[in-house]
Amino acid sequence: MKWSLFIGRYAGIRVQIHLTFLVLLIWVGLSLYSTEQSASAAFRGVGFILALFLCVLLHEFGHALTARRFGVRTRDITLLPIGGVARLERMPDKPVQELLVAIAGPAVNVVIAVLLVVVLAALGRPASAESLGNADMGFAGPGILERLLIVNVMLVAFNMIPAFPMDGGRVLRALLAMRLPYAVATARAASVGKLFAAFFAVVGFYTNPFLILIAVFVWVGASQEAAAAQTKGALDGVTVTQAMITDYKTLSPSDSLSHAVELLLAGSQQDFPVADEGRVMGILTRQALITALARKTDHLRVIDAMQRDVPHAEVGEMLDMALQRMQASPIRTMPVLQRGALVGLLTMENVGEYVSVQAALARVQ
Repeated sequence: MKWSLFIGRYAGIRVQIHLTFLVLLIWVGLSLYSTEQSASAAFRGVGFILALFLCVLLHEFGHALTARRFGVRTRDITLLPIGGVARLERMPDKPVQELLVAIAGPAVNVVIAVLLVVVLAALGRPASAESLGNADMGFAGPGILERLLIVNVMLVAFNMIPAFPMDGGRVLRALLAMRLPYAVATARAASVGKLFAAFFAVVGFYTNPFLILIAVFVWVGASQEAAAAQTKGALDGVTVTQAMITDYKTLSPSDSLSHAVELLLAGSQQDFPVADEGRVMGILTRQALITALARKTDHLRVIDAMQRDVPHAEVGEMLDMALQRMQASPIRTMPVLQRGALVGLLTMENVGEYVSVQAALARVQ
């Protein structure tokens, strides 16, 4: 994710903090210092935020480590002011596996809450409805353990709402997918999520405007999941050959960038495979070409500006697997090879068009 700082790799998973998270820490510290006129209050407030986001990080590791047991890698975990995001390469194929991955995060928060109850009891501060109800939920208030206990319970409750993109939405989808096709299960779970979004929006209009923001968040998440399921359904069983472009232009490594500009302006192709005697050496992307021209280096050759070591697909390969590699790459054009020879191109645009056509045909049928 852009604007993120790498902070370490744990259990083989890259962990990073978005710059806006650092802005949140600075804002909390400065706000408490100015209102409380106390450096200790500022430190307590920042410490509480860090402890809270440690719980969020452990929540995301619950998802990531459970997914690993089913052969699904996690690209990275990013901490944001609104929470954490674990980017799984994909969701497990079996509904029961998705169910376990989805509930693993909230289960971690349940474990943390239980441990906090035990620690509070050992300290002679047993957690009761009265003590928790009287807890000061300010950033710098006393009773950090009580506040963390309350927050972890709230995280469980919020994440288990049966609406995307919360974990509860994935739990609902997994339960439905045990009896229904995946796309149908996703569509129904997304509809439930949109009902919750509408409910939050109405309640938020009369009570708390923050609920309206949550409603937008849930509505967008539901729409994205439904679209992703539609894409998955359209690509199921489809090979690269069925969706690749066969009418395209290529460049030679020795071609000038001015020749590449001519090809760019002459048609709709954005990225050009660079081949030498049929062997693909790289891709000259539109962005790389524009960047070279902006630096007044149009006298350079294609080989000087092209992207090397680009991912490729093989003829007969499943399209969904090739799409996953393309989505993980900054380059949005993928050469398709047959016995090492270039025979086609895959782009994000033509895959999107293929999905749209298949969805239209499905509606007609």
